[in-house]
Amino acid sequence: MAKSKTDAVIEQYENPTNSFGYLLRIAFRSISRALERRTLPYGVTSGQWRFLRVLWVEDGITQRELSRRVGMREPTTVAAINSLEKAGFVTRRKSEEDRRRVHVHLTAKAKRLKAKLIPCVAEVNDIALKGLTPQQVALLRRALLQFVENFEADDNNSYQDADWRLSEHVREE
Repeated sequence: MAKSKTDAVIEQYENPTNSFGYLLRIAFRSISRALERRTLPYGVTSGQWRFLRVLWVEDGITQRELSRRVGMREPTTVAAINSLEKAGFVTRRKSEEDRRRVHVHLTAKAKRLKAKLIPCVAEVNDIALKGLTPQQVALLRRALLQFVENFEADDNNSYQDADWRLSEHVREE
């Protein structure tokens, strides 16, 4: 008797290595752990890293915009900002135009960390991409960016970073 389409799908995905979601989660966790091992000596956790990365690009954005850019819910962002503030990495200031809005600003300490932590990212990326050719790296980047665009089209809110588009981020390697 022939297998049904459902049975074939079940059989395929019983092995988690056939699931891109599983592989991406394992890869993400591995990258996060490797990065955190390198940033913790500077007092930066992987959770804090995400917020610093955004603020290094655009310091002083609102707490709500920071939440959107990092792709976290606002209560999670508040907890992260509290942690960053306690560590001496950020300060919060009420908006001059609208006192309900809170802007998040990097401290001098956090600004100095950029030159120390960005090389950590390069090192982790080098580890992750070891053994891949430049063509494979370019293909992987395009494929992952396409994943993100596909989910953006599916739920219109998959990746919250402002004005993010596949065509703007793919460079020929």
